[in-house]
Amino acid sequence: MLSFDWHRFLLNDQPATFLFEVVVRVLLAYVVVFTFLKVSGRRGVRQLSLFELVVILTLGSASGDVTFYDDVPVLPVVLVFIVMLALYRFTTFLTARSVRFSKWIQGDVVTLIKEGLYVLESLDKLNISEDEFFMELRQDGVEHLGQVRLALIEVDGQLSIYFYDDDEMRAGLSVLPPEHRQDFAQIPFTALYACTHCGQTEEIGKGQSRTCSRCKETLWSVALKTRRLH
Repeated sequence: MLSFDWHRFLLNDQPATFLFEVVVRVLLAYVVVFTFLKVSGRRGVRQLSLFELVVILTLGSASGDVTFYDDVPVLPVVLVFIVMLALYRFTTFLTARSVRFSKWIQGDVVTLIKEGLYVLESLDKLNISEDEFFMELRQDGVEHLGQVRLALIEVDGQLSIYFYDDDEMRAGLSVLPPEHRQDFAQIPFTALYACTHCGQTEEIGKGQSRTCSRCKETLWSVALKTRRLH
């Protein structure tokens, strides 16, 4: 076994002058990726569409390889950037002129909550867990669904919430974590309860079991009536 070799440890079989080449490669990759982000006009990752995210990941892979692999030539990587930029421009051109193509690329705005209740067809097809969605609601100051008049998931994944005025607010399903919300299959005391699946509220008597008239689920939580803290 060979003794410890600092040159092999730090540079392997590369000469020390390769470090200067790495600096040039990183600078080139940085300029090209930065130029793409400026051309796309986006200010943050959450504003990226699915197509733009694919472009960024592809460019990231290409720029990462060219920065520190000496056997990756620069010109083919530059060509990758040029082709991806052309594809991006072509895609934005089509999305601006075709509603159908735009929806296929960017998706639709999804209505998730309407008048204090989940929109069932939206809830069932979304690839998001209840805990994850509840967390986003709580971060926007929501304690229960009865405070929400309308909640939309935008094409970039962000949540837009429109609240009821205090005098219009209704009782609704709590979005608090399990340690602050109890769910029941058999009702412990008479009260107004909210279905844990769809948010439907019903008055249920002590000791009863009830199937939700809206979604046919059987788990209930005490409906909350608290107002929002402004």
